[in-house]
Amino acid sequence: MQVVARNSETFDAVIVGSGATGGWAAKLLSESGMRVCVLEAGPPVTEADFTEHVQPYALKYRGRSPEIARNRPVQSLKYACRESNYKWFVDDIENPYTTPDDKPFQWTRGRILGGRSLTWARQSYRLSDYEFKSASRDGYGIDWPFSYEDIAPYYDRVERYVGVSGSADGLKQLPDSVFMPPMGMTCGEKFFVGKVKEKLDRDVIIGRAAIVTRQHNGRAACHYCGPCEQGCITYSYFSSPFTTLKDALATGRTEIRTDSVAYEILTDKNSGLASGIAYVDRRTRVPREVRGKIVLLCASTLESTRLLMLTSKDFANSSGAVGHYLADHVTGYTSGVLPFQDKKRWTGAPNRPNGLYVPRFRNLDRAHTNGMIRGYAYQAGNGHSYGNAEAIGRVSGFGAQFKKAARKIDETRFRFSSSCETLPRYDNYVELDKNVTDAWGIPALRIHASWCDNDLKLRRDAIESAEEMLHAAGARDISSESVVTTPGGRTHEVGTARMGEDPKRSVLNGYAQSHDVKNLFITDGAAFTTVASQNPTLTMMAVTMRACDYIIDKQKRGELA
Repeated sequence: MQVVARNSETFDAVIVGSGATGGWAAKLLSESGMRVCVLEAGPPVTEADFTEHVQPYALKYRGRSPEIARNRPVQSLKYACRESNYKWFVDDIENPYTTPDDKPFQWTRGRILGGRSLTWARQSYRLSDYEFKSASRDGYGIDWPFSYEDIAPYYDRVERYVGVSGSADGLKQLPDSVFMPPMGMTCGEKFFVGKVKEKLDRDVIIGRAAIVTRQHNGRAACHYCGPCEQGCITYSYFSSPFTTLKDALATGRTEIRTDSVAYEILTDKNSGLASGIAYVDRRTRVPREVRGKIVLLCASTLESTRLLMLTSKDFANSSGAVGHYLADHVTGYTSGVLPFQDKKRWTGAPNRPNGLYVPRFRNLDRAHTNGMIRGYAYQAGNGHSYGNAEAIGRVSGFGAQFKKAARKIDETRFRFSSSCETLPRYDNYVELDKNVTDAWGIPALRIHASWCDNDLKLRRDAIESAEEMLHAAGARDISSESVVTTPGGRTHEVGTARMGEDPKRSVLNGYAQSHDVKNLFITDGAAFTTVASQNPTLTMMAVTMRACDYIIDKQKRGELA
């Protein structure tokens, strides 16, 4: 992507971050006529960087590069970080963070144009008033400062542009989206769905994914090659550089500055308003500034919060909530072997980049169950039986003999991973580490996070419910992982500059606008009031669109200066 030349003007808006939310902000504000500058801490990306069709045998280390673990010991824990794309993830040595010894946290970061929109799992689910108004239902915490009815039109607009494949299921707890045709289930998955519905009356649906299944806005339909985390030459999956940012640049009113590491929000001494961003060139270490009438933080939950703290411990923080109420999904893993044999054998494509989804069913008709509040959902599924690595590994022989034996496999392993809603707690928080800095001399974050009793009760219940569904389908060799996942491991961290009606208990209002600094907006996951049980990115984009409509209106009225 070509980045337009830099200039010294004061922009109408400065956006920090170029991922899912930053891309939307740039598109919407520039299309409204505003002059916009986008700062991205990492380098540009082009389609030449995509490796989804590169096979392991074509890689130097056959997919097991020692460079990954050496410089990216945290990032390499993420399934999406591979030899072919590891440079899309931060160098952990250059970008450190700290935690107490007894409270580890796995922080996945992508400093590159497009950020984590290049490597996200693309699962796209709406929240409902079960989430937006959860505090009113069970008495814990605070409600989001808007309802589903308020945000639904923005979900519609985002989905029409992004392209979300899925099925209309008519579930109150999981509102339907504006859908493209759904991806198909395997025969084993259809078998499982039928058994669970028959015996437990639970809904299991195809995943809702931001991957187009028909041509859309110049993007080709998915061709099922599989490893979306390595890029998509046909742009079938949604990522900001080749959609929203492309549109923003097309207006002629957006400037993108890559390799620009933000380290402070500039403020006007007289008004206290935000006046721009101070940043350092990633390569030369030369400090620079960019001025803007409005500042939007879209750098990811913890990076946006870090920037607030780097500015001042009191900046936009009259509530004392900045950095607090960090939440993520705690996860449980369960699997079992289904006694199922495919009726029709097929050993080629497609490699579907999607799975099944089990929507939340816990605490829908009541606020509490066995002392637990909130709920959980699952991503689940299986491959074809002949794609079952465990079963294939037990097949002997070579050549035609091996192929014949592999086609006779009569089992398929079905897997669940739960996303359990964790409670936003004040004592899950981040702060600046006084003793550790990154490669540019900027103080690093120190992260304090742990699971509470309710979080762990939900995880245990989710595991038991997954085992129950596998038993209903007649599975054998059912097993569940006993080790509790590390906070941050789901890469759904949210909440450290939360929205709320009460300025004494929240950082932002319902339009993601700072209660204290009226021309400052934060629209990434930091703005979330709760983590819910759904994947968060679709809601981040809807929140960003709603905020931008508000900004455009207020800017025309001169009410943000």
